[in-house]
Amino acid sequence: MRRERFVLIIFPLLALALSSCMVDVDAASSLQTPVRLRWHYYRLNTTCRDAEIYVRHQVELYYKQDKSIAPKLLRLLYSDCFVGGCDASILLDGRNSEKTAPQNRGLGGFVLIDKIKEVLEERCPGIVSCADILNLATRDAVHLAGAPSYPVYTGRRDGRTSNASLVDLPSPSISLEALLAYFKSKGSLDVLDMVTLLGGGHSMGRTHCSFIEDRLYNFNNTGKPDPSMKASFLAEMRKQCPQRVKKGQSDPLAYLNPSPRAQYYPFTNSSFSRVLNNEAVLGVDQQLLFSDVTKQITQEFAAGFEDLRRSFALSMSRMGNINVLTGKDGEIRKNCRVPNY
Repeated sequence: MRRERFVLIIFPLLALALSSCMVDVDAASSLQTPVRLRWHYYRLNTTCRDAEIYVRHQVELYYKQDKSIAPKLLRLLYSDCFVGGCDASILLDGRNSEKTAPQNRGLGGFVLIDKIKEVLEERCPGIVSCADILNLATRDAVHLAGAPSYPVYTGRRDGRTSNASLVDLPSPSISLEALLAYFKSKGSLDVLDMVTLLGGGHSMGRTHCSFIEDRLYNFNNTGKPDPSMKASFLAEMRKQCPQRVKKGQSDPLAYLNPSPRAQYYPFTNSSFSRVLNNEAVLGVDQQLLFSDVTKQITQEFAAGFEDLRRSFALSMSRMGNINVLTGKDGEIRKNCRVPNY
């Protein structure tokens, strides 16, 4: 594990990234500064100087009415960046678009992105991409929920296609080894990024009971629950998620990080404490104890909220740089739901 990134050099590297717009640094040990994107791109390079201010204002207005927008946008950004790159293809409508894939069931946040795009098109048409809007809005929403306000490099352009068959997002029951391989296949993300984004992202939000039903009733087709679950927590989750025995039975939602404040969707490190107590809702989270490296990271994040916040800032920036379109590639959509042609 690259502990120097996590403990020793995270402060100076973050300060360096914040003080310079374009710095060539090692992506595996610091804030990934992309060559083709720029910090404050719209303010310094376009006539839409206040683009980020417009985005932030709309997010703040929406957040006051619906705090679930933070986990919704976080999941939306993940679903976009991990399938073909951060090109806003997840926002495109269509019978076979990415948003129709089974893994993307329950995605939200589209209405807010539409509203932000509408505002920006009124003030400076044809300049701000949907891909940048999604990245900026997610940063601002999770910051309101308690996460750090990390730098978002901008200048992305939008993809023109979206295909459900290309969606390869892993299931909540994927093995730890397979999940790490999946993260590493998405550019330069590493084990620290995986644990940070997994536990940080799952500190808020909800999931359908169908995604954890196997853990509760038929783990690995044994007809028994997941043995890693604490007995009292298993009983609690079974009450929230009754076994579905007939077609058409309801599929309730359960909080990913149950707590008295869960309905406010705060960004916290308590999800890591749940893992250590064998009370993780998702099996993929509980598996963080199955490796010495991921267990150690989990322990450190459970003990230090600020450590999590700093690592989250780095990992979110790195995720937002996956396979971006810039220059003459892609387009700047007028409507985030449809390509321009």
